[in-house]
Amino acid sequence: MRILVILILLAVSTLANGQEILTVDDAVSIALKNNFGILVARNDADIAKANNTPGNAGMLPVVQATGSGSYALNNVDQHLSTGTINKYPSLSAASASAGTQLSWKLFDGGKMFVTKNKLNEIESLGEIQFKDNVLQTLYTVISAYYDVVRQKQQLNSIDEVMNYNQEQVKIAQAGFTAGSLLKTNLLQAKIDLNVTMENAVNQQFIIEEAKRHLLELLGQGIDKNFDVTDTIPLNFSPDKNELIKKVDSANTTLQSFHKQMDIARLVLKENSKLFFPVLNFTSGYYFSQSNNSNGSILNNRSFGPQLGGSLTIPIYSAGENQRKINTAKIQLKTAEYDFQNVELQVKTDLQNAISGFENQQKLLKIEVENKELTRENLQISLQRLRLGQTTSLEVHMAQENYMLSCTRLINFEYNLKIAETKLKQLIATL
Repeated sequence: MRILVILILLAVSTLANGQEILTVDDAVSIALKNNFGILVARNDADIAKANNTPGNAGMLPVVQATGSGSYALNNVDQHLSTGTINKYPSLSAASASAGTQLSWKLFDGGKMFVTKNKLNEIESLGEIQFKDNVLQTLYTVISAYYDVVRQKQQLNSIDEVMNYNQEQVKIAQAGFTAGSLLKTNLLQAKIDLNVTMENAVNQQFIIEEAKRHLLELLGQGIDKNFDVTDTIPLNFSPDKNELIKKVDSANTTLQSFHKQMDIARLVLKENSKLFFPVLNFTSGYYFSQSNNSNGSILNNRSFGPQLGGSLTIPIYSAGENQRKINTAKIQLKTAEYDFQNVELQVKTDLQNAISGFENQQKLLKIEVENKELTRENLQISLQRLRLGQTTSLEVHMAQENYMLSCTRLINFEYNLKIAETKLKQLIATL
């Protein structure tokens, strides 16, 4: 039995030692380059940037080149009112034309300038949403990374308890051989060792699952071998008042919804310009040529520049323009409601994160002491078993209490780190 335990521990230790150590900074760096959600968000922001051009706003002229040609072979039989009869049994007609045209909107009530401002805001919104996506992804990656660390610490605690189990088996075996302990003590000690071994196997499986989840977030192959650090650093000392003050200006979710309000205002202003007249200017150069095999006109050619313009004055649109304005007003009001709702949610999340951070700090401080107490109690129980003053049941309870204390301590450390990460996400300092 002891040989099997040693082999399991050696196998796990060898596997871990042969793996590359991945730090949390490494994980963040890889996620920024490879996470599929971040890559998609970057593309969305780039699309908004590409759309932000004066041409897309309708501020620049449009130049087009056109060309056409045709050829026809017809049988013509004409009877004119003068009594003349024209017959062309095989009349061929060929024509070709080409030209360039410039079309430029000179005035539309300033709508094009409002549209350009809207495109500027949409581009800014794209960058804010990209940053927000990055922060959310980094929060998830950091949480997943320290979950692997937590599960690894849990395995270390199980290994430590396993050492106590082995010592308990030795004591019980020696006591049973000497006749000072009942066989039930030996059997209970071996049962405890077997259960701890099973816990170690299950915990290794949990670690592998947590690693695969982290690799998925990093956009890496799930078969990559790596190890993580052994501890969760806890050196964050937030200023509550500073956090509350900073969240309004730094939180990307608030910035995003505020920007959507700005865009809704510009859409309303854009639609209000629909009642203004539109002045267009056109110019171009045209060439046309036609040839006929018979008839009064055998050849016709024309070419030269042309200038023109058009003025469109909206008089009646069946209420369509007003409908667009009314819809834009409702959309603006909706954007304002969304912002107020998100503002409340963000500030609630901030207060919850601050409270959670402070609560986990208090619990952690208590559990650090409690772990030492349960370890000392376990060591005393083993010594009492060695002296024949107690049973394996008391040692079993002491081991159980120690294991539970280790688990609580590890979870408190992890929860404290998650609360810290959430606070940093809310003020955009990840």
